[in-house]
Order: sequence, then structure tokens, then C-alpha cells
Amino acid sequence: MSFSDLGLAEGIVRAVTEQGYTQPTPIQTQAIPAVLNGGDLLAGAQTGTGKTAGFTLPMLHRLSTSGKQHANNTSARAIRALVLTPTRELAAQVEESVRIYGKYLKLNSAVIFGGVGINPQIKLLQHGVDILVATPGRLLDHMQQGTVNLDNIEILVLDEADRMLDMGFIRDIRKVLAALPPKRQNLLFSATFSDEIKALADGLLDSPATIEVARRNSTVEVIEQKIHPVDRDRKHPLLAHLIKSNDWSQVLVFTRTKHGANRLVEQLGKDGISGMAIHGNKSQTARTKALSEFKEGKLQVLVATDIAARGIDIDQLPHVVNYDLPNVPEDYVHRIGRTGRAGATGEAVSLVCVDEHVMLRDIEKLIKRKLPSEVVPGFEPDPNAKPQPIQLRSQGHGGGRRPQQGNARPGGKPGGGQTGRGMPGKPPAGTAAGGRSAAQHRSGGRGR
Repeated sequence: MSFSDLGLAEGIVRAVTEQGYTQPTPIQTQAIPAVLNGGDLLAGAQTGTGKTAGFTLPMLHRLSTSGKQHANNTSARAIRALVLTPTRELAAQVEESVRIYGKYLKLNSAVIFGGVGINPQIKLLQHGVDILVATPGRLLDHMQQGTVNLDNIEILVLDEADRMLDMGFIRDIRKVLAALPPKRQNLLFSATFSDEIKALADGLLDSPATIEVARRNSTVEVIEQKIHPVDRDRKHPLLAHLIKSNDWSQVLVFTRTKHGANRLVEQLGKDGISGMAIHGNKSQTARTKALSEFKEGKLQVLVATDIAARGIDIDQLPHVVNYDLPNVPEDYVHRIGRTGRAGATGEAVSLVCVDEHVMLRDIEKLIKRKLPSEVVPGFEPDPNAKPQPIQLRSQGHGGGRRPQQGNARPGGKPGGGQTGRGMPGKPPAGTAAGGRSAAQHRSGGRGR
């Protein structure tokens, strides 16, 4: 099957072909016809399977063939499609896809997110935009200032909806939904198909088509996964050894905390390994610079917290390293999904100390497989080492999760952190007034 077989406009097919794509992926094969039919859609697919094109292509087709196009120089445009994403990086990535695939259409697009000045965005919106890609916090800023009009939205897309729930954006999303016209097409795309997502879908979607192209929370089969047991204080030397001995030239490394990311970059620098950190405390300029240099191959190592897990889309990224295992098992799937994209192979390595054995079991339970273990000679862990409480991220990487005491499973049982994680309208336990406020979330740089 080709993209033209799916009924897409010739200009869209031409733009897709110019990008080197000739055959749609499974999610695209199912989602594109469903969106073209005009009904609501709930779609779940593993990260890296072409989900973005699965909604941008049919959205562009519907808007370009509805007879409501404007001339390119008019300021009378009304925003007709709105795409909400959880992070700035993902918003920029989605809007770039819209521009690339819509290059031959008389449609324009814009992206708005926090961390940068709002005035240039106001001017952009004043000139008229057909398709707006936004993070929830910054969109609310514009709504409160009266600089954006959502009265003419025909298509709403919630991209990475599960991540938005994890990051505590449910209240922001509800405020946006309340400002939209009731008659519209709703598309909910998610890397995982959790019960929380289904609950959100029940309240948002009207008799939706449902697509799930892979089993729930499965990991991409082309990714080779393994763990290296190691003592907690030998992780940095082991990582440097792996990078140098294997001659890794492009490595994405995930740490649990922002401080840990910064410290690791400093340590690798002393080893002669170039690296930069990307996390919520970094300015948007610094985050953009680090990501750009990493994509271009100028940077050997990019060290990231989970805020970056959904916004990094790099073809042929060969290696992902979990320097720390994630607090929440689902984040493991998103992290390693940065490699093995678009049919390419990839390797995901996790450095696991005795403190993380409970986390490892939760991950293996989630993905329904035991990860192969390989001890690296010279880095054998102490068999008598005792687990210590893990210092979880303070202020959260973007999920309103409270630091956890001891080794109880994060994100699950009462007493082990939060309860009801991500449930729409149900705040994490222990947060003031029902969870971190939108302002608190956004002040940390997440999704804003």
C-alpha cells in the first residue's frame, strides 16, 4: 500500500515522497482512513512508529479540501486545527512535520510554547494561522490575554495524551476543551493505552474508532535490550568505559534527576567525552542548542531527564542508556523508544545497581519479558551490597509526583509515592489543593 492509495491529496503525497517515505506504517495505514472519515479516533501505538504523520497527513488533507482555505496573504485566517503536546520539544517537532508535509498546500501553521517570549507569538497569531501546535500552559496564557481565538476549531489532536496526564495537565486541558466549539473532530493519540487514557477518551470522544497497533506497553522489537549490573558508585566509570571501548559516537543517556544529569555531564567531560544536559531547569535556548548539536552529530552524549523522552526524534539513533532506571515503569518504554525508530535497529542498555532491583522487576512485569543481564568485566557488583533508599527527583520532572521514601514501588501503592497517578481529575496524593498548579508546573519549564 502507498500513501496515494489511502486517498491523500496529491500535494501531500508529493511532500511525503520527497522525505523518502513510500509506504505507510501500520498506525498510518489504519489511522489515516479513520481521520479522513471525519469521526473521532482513539489511537495507541508504540513510540517511533510514525504516529505524528498518522494524524498530520489526514488533518492536512481535510483542511485543504474543505473549501475553507484562505489566500496566503490574508489575515482573516481562523485557527481550524489545534494540536496539544506535553513538551516544547515535541510541539516543535510536530509543527515541523506539519510544515514539511503541507509545503504544497495553502495552509500555514505556528507553534507556541513557554520558555520564550510571548510577544513574537502574539504577532504570529495576529497574522492568522490555520494549524496551531501548542503546549497547554502557554496556550492558556494566550487565552487569558485574549490573543488566541479557538472559536473555529474543526479538529483537535491530543498528542502523547498519556504523557500530558502524567505531567498533571488534565486541568489545563479541560480549560482548553471548554473554550472549543462542541462540534469538532477529536483525535487522541497515545504511546500507551492505559486505563486513565481510556477514561479521558470516554469523556472526550464521540463513538470513536479505536486503533491499537501493538500490545499494551510493548517495547519495539528491533531494540536490543540488556542490563549491566553495577555498584551505584561505579555507574559513571562503567558508562565512560562502554562509550570508549565500543566507540559509541551518539548516545542518549537518561538520568533520574536534573542534578544528576548536570553532574554526569561534568564527569564525562573530565573523561574527554563531550556531553550536554537537557532538562526542565535549562532555558529553551540551551535545550534547543543541545538537541540540535546532538542531532547533527556534533555532540557525543546528550544527558536527559524524562521530560525529553517524548520530544527527541532522531533517525538512526543507535544507543540509549538508562544511567538510572526511571521511577515509573512506563517511562522505560518511552525512553528506549528514542532508538529503533522508523524500522532501524537500536540498543538500549540499563545500568542497574542494587537499589533499583524493585524498579527493574516492575519494568519487566510491564513489558512482559525478563531483560538479559551481562556483567562487564572489571565492573562486577558487590554481592553483599545492601539497597539504600533512592533519592528521587525533587519537584518532579513534570508529573506532580512526590519524592518517595524508601524502596517502595514508585507510582503505585499507597505509601509508595502517589496514588491514582494520572487519573483525570484525581490529583496525586499529598499535593496542595489537588496537585501542583498549572503555574507551578509551568514555572519548572515542563510543557510550557
